Amino acid sequence: MDILKTFSFELPTRIEYGVGCASRLSKELSILGAKKPMIVTDKGIVDSGLLKNITVLLDEADIHYDLFNGVEPNPRDENVHRGAEMARNLQNDCLIAIGGGSSIDCAKGISIIATHGGRIQDFQGAEKVFGTPLPIITIPTTAGSGSEVTFSSVITDTKEKTKFSVRSTKIAAKVAICDPELTVTMPKNLTAATGMDALTHAIEGYTANCSEPIANALGLYAVELIFKYLRRAVAKGNDIEARAGMLTGSILAAISFSHSDVAAVHCIAEALGGMYDKPHGVCNAVCLPEIMDYSRDYCTSKYARLASAMSLQFSSEEEGAIAAVKEVRKLSKDVGIPSFTSFEIPESNFREIAVKSCENLSNASNPRVLTIDDYMVILKKLASK
Repeated sequence: MDILKTFSFELPTRIEYGVGCASRLSKELSILGAKKPMIVTDKGIVDSGLLKNITVLLDEADIHYDLFNGVEPNPRDENVHRGAEMARNLQNDCLIAIGGGSSIDCAKGISIIATHGGRIQDFQGAEKVFGTPLPIITIPTTAGSGSEVTFSSVITDTKEKTKFSVRSTKIAAKVAICDPELTVTMPKNLTAATGMDALTHAIEGYTANCSEPIANALGLYAVELIFKYLRRAVAKGNDIEARAGMLTGSILAAISFSHSDVAAVHCIAEALGGMYDKPHGVCNAVCLPEIMDYSRDYCTSKYARLASAMSLQFSSEEEGAIAAVKEVRKLSKDVGIPSFTSFEIPESNFREIAVKSCENLSNASNPRVLTIDDYMVILKKLASK
């Protein structure tokens, strides 16, 4: 039972949350003693005008900043290395990561290489960062990855076409400034994809074999919030209550999985992202119902509690578990997530995807630990729908 597990729980990031709280940025830089920050973001944030909402705060406080806007979706090792070179050359003393998980994960990588040198691949795995990285302030503009409050970074190895993780409390943001107003301009498709990403984090964080009581509690409440607010946020982007509910759910889900783990959904999603550069949130959303259905008999009780968090009625745990899977599938359809077939991946490539999924360390955290053959079955089911 989870209640008998020995565990350690640490949240190295201070969270400042609230509508309009982005105005705290200059104060937070002062607290850090930062004099020359570098903004890390992507061209989409720049082109959308969102960046101006932040830079005006710096201009008003007469704070000089540099800008690295070379982050790509599924951030590449080369993005990290270019950003780190810029930070070293300009002698930046702090990073401000603005955007979704890609910008924030890239900033974490930059913070390491700017101070340690080498390649980001050198730090793959857990607790391999021994020096002090550049401090980071995170400002999320999506409600999905939750990277603003986690102490891991997922980077794409461009040569190997795989994703790998760097995990260390030293790369966690010093403070996360979480302002729901900054998420209202997300288009419907991005709102849906990031929301389903957050749901995947919540469900996998809760059901992972290594989960513990605090992660469980956070994951369950995140599921409740996401089911209450995601459809609303997709339907009406300026619904600030729905945006706040989704941002809160995303944060809670991220804290849950970062103190537990992700599982088989992420194993496939990371393989698809590394091999085909598919959007991470969409990959998770596409795979989540099928993985849940395949794993259902191995965590029936937890799935039934998920059904309760979704406000479903049922008469037995088995009935509740089945209902939970159906409701996740329905939510994905309602918010417009495309099918696996939209990826146009030939069946001849399924085995390579299955092998990479099985090699992912998080495979061991799935309630039903999957084999290559299991992943092949799941991929063929996905391709048939």
